[in-house]
Amino acid sequence: MGSLFRSEEMTLCQLFLQSEAAYACVSELGELGLVQFRDLNPDVNAFQRKFVNEVRRCDEMERKLRFLEKEIRKDGIPMLDTGDNPDAPAPREMIDLEATFEKLENEMKEVNSNAEALKRNFLELTELKHILRKTQAFFEEAELRHTQALHDPSLIDENVGLLGEEGLLAGGQAMRLGFVAGVILRERIPAFERMLWRACRGNVFLKQAETDMPLEDPVTGDQVNKSVFIIFFQGDQLKSRVKKICEGFRATLYPCPETPAERREMALGVMTRIEDLNTVLGQTQDHRHRVLVAAAKNIKVWFIKVRKIKAIYHTLNMFNLDVTQKCLIAECWCPVADLDRIQQALRRGTERSGSSVPSILNRMVTREKPPTYHRTNKFTQVFQTIVDSYGVASYREVNPAPFTIITFPFLFGVMFGDAGHGLIMALFAAWMVLKEKQLMAKKIDDEIWNTFFGGRYIILLMGFFSIYAGFIYNDAFAKSLNIFGSSWTPHFSEGDFNRFEILMMDPANGTFSQSPYAFGLDPVWQLSYNKITFTNSLKMKLSVILGVSQMFFGISLSFWNYRYFQRKIDIFCKFIPELIFLFCMFGYLIILIFYKWVHFDVTRAHQAPSLLIGLINMFMFKGQEFPVFTGQEAVNTFLVLLAVACVPWILASKPLVIYYQQRKKQHMHPSLSIQSGDLLNHDRSQAIRLDLEADENSVAPVDTDKEQTDITEEVNWGELIIHQAIHTIEFCLGCISHTASYLRLWALSLAHAQLSEVLWSMVMKIGLNADGYTGAILLVPVFAFWACLTIAVLLLMEGLSAFLHALRLHWVEFQSKFYEGQGYKFLPFSFELLLESHPQAED
Repeated sequence: MGSLFRSEEMTLCQLFLQSEAAYACVSELGELGLVQFRDLNPDVNAFQRKFVNEVRRCDEMERKLRFLEKEIRKDGIPMLDTGDNPDAPAPREMIDLEATFEKLENEMKEVNSNAEALKRNFLELTELKHILRKTQAFFEEAELRHTQALHDPSLIDENVGLLGEEGLLAGGQAMRLGFVAGVILRERIPAFERMLWRACRGNVFLKQAETDMPLEDPVTGDQVNKSVFIIFFQGDQLKSRVKKICEGFRATLYPCPETPAERREMALGVMTRIEDLNTVLGQTQDHRHRVLVAAAKNIKVWFIKVRKIKAIYHTLNMFNLDVTQKCLIAECWCPVADLDRIQQALRRGTERSGSSVPSILNRMVTREKPPTYHRTNKFTQVFQTIVDSYGVASYREVNPAPFTIITFPFLFGVMFGDAGHGLIMALFAAWMVLKEKQLMAKKIDDEIWNTFFGGRYIILLMGFFSIYAGFIYNDAFAKSLNIFGSSWTPHFSEGDFNRFEILMMDPANGTFSQSPYAFGLDPVWQLSYNKITFTNSLKMKLSVILGVSQMFFGISLSFWNYRYFQRKIDIFCKFIPELIFLFCMFGYLIILIFYKWVHFDVTRAHQAPSLLIGLINMFMFKGQEFPVFTGQEAVNTFLVLLAVACVPWILASKPLVIYYQQRKKQHMHPSLSIQSGDLLNHDRSQAIRLDLEADENSVAPVDTDKEQTDITEEVNWGELIIHQAIHTIEFCLGCISHTASYLRLWALSLAHAQLSEVLWSMVMKIGLNADGYTGAILLVPVFAFWACLTIAVLLLMEGLSAFLHALRLHWVEFQSKFYEGQGYKFLPFSFELLLESHPQAED
C-alpha cells in the first residue's frame, strides 16, 4: 500500500537560486508538483514585495483575456481546446503577450464602439420609419373622418377628441393644431396616457399604435417592444408641458412633416439610409467575427500561459533575497523519496536560464510538524477524500483510506442489500468508468453530475457489494430467487390445506432436508408470514458481528501507531486494556452468537437461550436460566470483573507511569530543566521527547523513526488527569454506544427491503393482476411508474441514506479508535492543480 498506509516521509529543504535562474527553476518545480513553498515574508504587505509589478501585469493580461472570452461567448464562437499544456513562457515573452492582448482589446473596443454607434443610428432611423408610416395612417384616418363629418354633421359629437368643442374634425382647424410624434416603451403607454390627461387637463389628443416587430437595444442587445404615438395640442404652453412629460417617460421625439408629400419624401430618404447602414453593419460584424475567431483559436493556451506566469511570480514573492541581492532563498517541504527528481528539475531550470551557477538544495533540521502527503490515483482519490473530509491524517500516522476502500462499500452493501438495485447501480458506474475519457473531455459543468462522476469507482464497488449482499439476503427487487432449489419440503395432506389457513413447517418433523440452501437465505422465506421475524434476528446478529469486528480492527490499528512513534506507554496503558475491555463486553457476545448458530440445530432450536437476556443477566450477576455451555456463569463473572478492572487501568495507569518516570529522571538528571510548555506528545499527555545524544550543531535532518528517550518534568497534572478521565469515559461509553450504532446496518437493510416490497405490492401488482389485452396495455405505464419510483426513491434517496450512514460508521465508530486526523494537507506548487482550480468555462 506504500504511502497510502502511512504518509510519505517529508523533509524541510532550503533552496538557493540565482536571480536569473529563479524563474526557470520555479517553473520546472511547478511542472513537477512535488514542492510546497513556505512564505518567508509573512509580515510584508503584498504591495511591497519584489515582484508585485509583474503580478499586476499578469492581472491586467488576465482581465483582457476575460474581456475577449466574454466577447467570444457573446458571438457563440467555439473556443479551440486541443488539450495542450504549454510551458510557462520566459519573462521576456511577457512583453509580446502584453502587446498582443493590448492590440486585440483596443481593436475590439473600437469595433464595439463603432457597432454601437451604427446600431444607435439604425434604431433611430427604424423608429423614424415607423413614425412616418403610422402618422401617415393617423392623418389619413383623420381626413376620412373629416369627410364623413361634412356629409353627416351628427358624427361630429361622436368624434370630438380631447380638445373639447373645437375638435379635430372642426373644419380646417385640424391643420392649425400643433403635434409631436415619437416612440415609447410599450409597457409605459398606460401611465403615459394617464399623466398626459391629468397634467394637460384633457386638452390633448393622443393616438398610439404598436410597432410591427421588436427593436434591438444598441447597448444591451435585447429585443424591446415599442409603440409609436402622436399627440395633438393647441398652444405653446401645452407644447412645453407635453415635451416635459415625454422626457420624463424617456420617450424619443422625432420631427414629423405636416404635409403628406414631405412625409413621403422623408420616408424615402430614411429607407435609403437604412439600407446603407445595413451594409456597413454587416461589414462591421464580419470584421468583428474574424478577429474573435482568430482569438478563439489561442485563448485557452493564452490563459494557461498567463496563469503559469502569475503563479511563478506569486511564488517568487515568498522568497527572500540574500545580502548581495543576487540570490533568492526559499524554504519548502518535499517528499524524501522525490529529492532526486527535484534536483533534476532544478538542473533543468538552471540550464534553461543559461546560468552557470547551479542551484543548491539543502535539507534542514526542524521540529515543525511536516504536512501529510498520500500518493493517490484516480481510484484511491475518492476514498482518501472521504477520510480527509473528517480530518487530514497526522504526519505518518496510520491512514484509514486503504481499509475504507473495502469496508465502506461493504457496509453500504449490507444496508442496501438488493441484488437488482445493486445491479442498476453497478451498471451505471461501469458505464461512467468505461466512458471515462470521453466524459472527461466533455467537461460537463453540472454539480450533481460531477459529484456522481467523481465517485464513479466507489459507486461501482457499492453496486458490487450490494449485489453480493442481495444474494446473501436472497433479495432482488423484493423477490427471492430459487437458484439452487429450496431445502424446505412440506409434508401436508390436502385436508390440512382445507382445514387450516396458515400452516407452520416444523423443521424437526421432517419438513427440512439434511442439506441447507447452498448460498444465502432459502427462498421459501419469501412465502413465510414470519419472514420479518427471522430476517430481523439474522440481520441484527450480523450487524453486531460486523460492528464489533470493525472496532476490534480499529483498536488493532492503534497498536501500529503506538509502535511506530515509540510510545510504549500507550501500548500497555491504552491498547491492551481497551482490547480486553471490548472483548469482555462484546467479543464474548460474538463468540456466543457463533456458538449458538453451530450448537443449536433444528432439533434443539427450542432450547436456544436469548443472548440479549443472557447479556443483561451477565452484567447483573444473575444466573443463566438456560446456560449455553457448562460453567458459563463463572466465565461471565470473570469477564465482568476483568472489564471493570480495565477502567481504572485505562484511567490511572498512564499518569502513574509518567509520575514514576518523572521521579526517576529527576533522580538521574537533577540539573536537567525542561519547560512545561515544550510538549511533543501527540495527545498532550505532557511527555517530552528528547534525544540526549543528538548533537545540537548537527545539520542532519531529524529521523522520526529513531528510538527516543522519554523524559517528563513539570507536567501539568490537572490537565493530564482530566484528559485521561475524558478519554476513559469516552472509550467505555463509546464501546456500548458504537456497538448500538452498528445496528443501523440491520435497520436500514430492513427498511430498504420492506420499502421495496411495498412498492412492488402496491404498484407493480396492479399491472400483473390484470388479464388479457387490458393487462398487457396497463402493464406498460405501471412498469414505467414503478421504474421511476424505484430509481428516485430506492436508488437515489435510499442509496444516499445508506451512503451517509456508512460515512458516519467510518468517521465516528471506526476512525475514533485509532485516528487523530490533526495534520494538514501537503499542497504542492503545481501547475496541474492550479489549472484544475481555474477551469475554463465550456463552449
